[in-house]
Amino acid sequence: MTNSNFRAALLIGTAAVTLAGCGADDVASPGEGNIVVIPAPPPPPPPSSGPADSCPSGTTDAGVIANNRACQLPSLITSTLTLQDLDGVIYAMNGRVEVGVDVGGDGNEAGGDPASLNIDPGVTIFAQSAATFLVVNRGSQINANGSDTAPIIMTSRQNILGNSTDADSNQWGGVLILGRAPISNCIGNVQGGSADCQQLAEGAGPDDFYGGDAATDDSGTFRYVQLRYTGQASSPNRELQGLTLAGVGRNTTVEYVQSHNSGDDGIEIFGGGVNLRYILITGADDDGYDTDLGYVGATQFMINVQRPNAGDTSWEIDSDDDSAFDATPRQDAKLANFTFIHRKADDKAIHLRGGPDITFLNGVVVGTGFCLDVDTAESVQTSGPDENGPPVFRSVIFDCDVEAFDSDGDNFEAVAFNASGDANNDRDYNNTLSSIFINGNAENGVDAVANITSFSSFFTQVDYIGAVRDANDTWYRNWSCNASYVSFSAPVACVDSPAS
Repeated sequence: MTNSNFRAALLIGTAAVTLAGCGADDVASPGEGNIVVIPAPPPPPPPSSGPADSCPSGTTDAGVIANNRACQLPSLITSTLTLQDLDGVIYAMNGRVEVGVDVGGDGNEAGGDPASLNIDPGVTIFAQSAATFLVVNRGSQINANGSDTAPIIMTSRQNILGNSTDADSNQWGGVLILGRAPISNCIGNVQGGSADCQQLAEGAGPDDFYGGDAATDDSGTFRYVQLRYTGQASSPNRELQGLTLAGVGRNTTVEYVQSHNSGDDGIEIFGGGVNLRYILITGADDDGYDTDLGYVGATQFMINVQRPNAGDTSWEIDSDDDSAFDATPRQDAKLANFTFIHRKADDKAIHLRGGPDITFLNGVVVGTGFCLDVDTAESVQTSGPDENGPPVFRSVIFDCDVEAFDSDGDNFEAVAFNASGDANNDRDYNNTLSSIFINGNAENGVDAVANITSFSSFFTQVDYIGAVRDANDTWYRNWSCNASYVSFSAPVACVDSPAS
C-alpha cells in the first residue's frame, strides 16, 4: 500500500483480541505471564489508483515502480525542496544525496550554502541502491514532519518491491545529519568544543565534516519517521548507521523515530547536544544505540529489541579514542525510561568505556547474556577534566541469563552500579514483561525516580520505570512497523511494501 493510505489502515477495523490469541511471535520470552488486550491489525486499504502522470517540481521522473511514479531527488539540494504526499508518487534517491553545502563550524565556510529538505506526512522515499544515503550538511536543515497516522517511511528498493525479509539489512546507507554543535576528539591540535574542532562523518565522504561551537544549532525536525533496512559496515570506522546525528545541536527535534534492521548501529550520536524521545530500535546488526565524542544530550522513552542472537550491545558508550579518555567536552549522556531486550548470547547489553559521564534512570534491561560491562578505570573515575564522577544508576533493574555483570576480572561494573547507593536498583530482578516490552506488576512495583527533571529539564516526570507503563500506554503503536521478532500492534509489518 502507498504510505498515503497508511492512515486508512488505522481506521479500518477496531476488533480486539487477547494476547493469548496472538501468534507465537507476539508472545515471546522474556515477558511471559500477563494477558494484555490489544487491537487486531486492521485489514489492508484498497489498492493504489496507479502511477501519477508526472513528477512534482524539483524532482525528475525515474519511471514506474510498484504501480507508483518514482520521482527522484537531485544529488544536491541547493535551496528549499518540499516533498508532498501525492497520490501515485513515491520519491527516490540514487547514490549520495546532499542537502546544502557545508557552512563550517563557525558558519562562515567559504562557498557554504545552506538549504532545506521538507518532507510532508505520509511520504515514502526509497533508495535505488545500497550505495545510496542522505547527508544534511552543517547549516542546512531537514524538516521531516510525519504524524502518528501518516509517518514518513524511508526504505530500500527491495522493500518497495516487497522483497525484504526480517533477516535483511544493509540495503541502503541511511540518514546523516551533520551539525555545528561542540564535539570532542578533534582533527588536529585544536581545543575541543571550539569552532575549529571538527571530525569527518563515518562512512560518508572526504568533506563531510561536523562539529563547531554552536550548542543551540538547529538542524530541523525529524519526527514520526521509519528508517528501514539501512546500514553499511564495509570496514571499521567507515560504517553508515540507520540514523547518524553528528555534532547536532539541542534546538533540533528528534522524536518518534524507528530504526529497523540497520546493518550497523540503529542510531549513533557523535558529540553535539541533541535530545531524543520516543525511539524504537529494532534488529540492529551492531549496537542499537551508540554515543561518542562528547555527546551531552538526553533521551527518554526508548524501546530497543534485538533479533534473536544478533547484534552487539543495546547501548555502547565510548570516547572513540583510547588515548583521549579526558577529552573535553566529556560525554555526559542521560537515558531515562528505557527497555532493552538484548538477545545476543554471552554478550553485554550495556558497554561503557572511555571515561564518559553517564546517567541511567528508570530502566529495564532483559538479556540472554550479561547486562553490564564497564571497561577502563577512567569510566568510574571520580575526578578529571570536566568530570562529574562515576556513572549514575537510579531505578534500573537487570534480568540477564548469564549474570548481571561481565566477569572480566575487574570490578568496574559493581563500582558503577553501586556508586549511587543502589537507589532502587536491582541486579537480580525477575521480569514480568508482556508482549516483550510492556511493564508487568514487578516493573510497576519499582519506585521511579522522583526528581527526574533535576537530571535534565528535557525529561518528563513519570511514575514508572521502563519505556511502556502498561497496555494503555501506546505511544509506539500507530506510526511504527512490526517484525516477526517484535510486534508493536502497528497497522503494517516492516516487510510490507509501503508502495503496494
